[in-house]
Amino acid sequence: MADVRRAVRELLEERALPEGSLVLVALSGGPDSLALAAATAFEAPRAGLRAGAVVVDHGLQEGSAEVAERAAGQARELGLDPVRVRRMPPSDGARTGSLEAFARRGRYREIEAVVAETGARGALLGHTRDDQAETVLLGLLRGTGPAGLGMDRVAGLRWRPLLGIPRAATVQACADQGLEPWDDPHNLERRFMRARVRHEVMPVLVRELGEQIPASLARAAELLGEDAEALDAMAEEVMEDLVELEEAGLSIGAAALAANPAALRQRIIRRAVEAEFHVALSRAQTLEIARLATGWHGQGRLDLPGFTAERSGGRIHLISSTSGELTGVRPPHDH
Repeated sequence: MADVRRAVRELLEERALPEGSLVLVALSGGPDSLALAAATAFEAPRAGLRAGAVVVDHGLQEGSAEVAERAAGQARELGLDPVRVRRMPPSDGARTGSLEAFARRGRYREIEAVVAETGARGALLGHTRDDQAETVLLGLLRGTGPAGLGMDRVAGLRWRPLLGIPRAATVQACADQGLEPWDDPHNLERRFMRARVRHEVMPVLVRELGEQIPASLARAAELLGEDAEALDAMAEEVMEDLVELEEAGLSIGAAALAANPAALRQRIIRRAVEAEFHVALSRAQTLEIARLATGWHGQGRLDLPGFTAERSGGRIHLISSTSGELTGVRPPHDH
């Protein structure tokens, strides 16, 4: 209980919020979020803050509404106020990706909506060190880059104070305080990849390689996060010299782009495209654009989602594909 409270206290101190500010706990009723809710209810008033809760009913299981109301009741008993229950709208067949990803996107959307409605400064999420270790392992299996190999402790409105706390500590914290958490049956269903990693893969790694494995994976996420943050900052700085705005798009100096290390080069391309066209490039698409600088041999224009990329005049021109007639591939005319 003390460990969980300390983690919450440290994060609230770091945020340095004005007195009277409201923070919300994203509460599912499970042991992680319930321990977090209890700790926040204890620590927030001592920091001069108000604490509430948001409970999201995904509507994906029978009895989910009752589970949500039970969690909301627990939040009120802990003294959290306001407490909002949000029900995700049905997908109407519009669900994309895995059920896990669909539920996560919907959950974050509802949480952020309540943050906006209540004027809260942010939402505390109950992800633990074990969740972080699982995320790193899942990211490695999917071939994710450093930015996707772990969860950020602070990411905009989402705050995760328990990333250094093992899951066993939240379970024990609930027991210490007489709190009865809800066990989500989805956490046991092997059709979900995270459940397989949690109940099948991770136990094998721990048994064969040692109890330190979850902590080591979580530490790797922290180190990679620090590196990614530094590289992102460097990319932003370099972009100021390389990128020029153009009508309906932008351009990047080809030689200057090629002179940068690959990690910076790819970041510059991805960040420039995302800022200008609101498109998240895949690695393959990013490398296609990069080859206009590093492997130029006269290739023609690239047609990409929402924009085109073409090298001419020593620069790579990224132009919105909705700005005019830009279909087909013109012959290269770099000089």
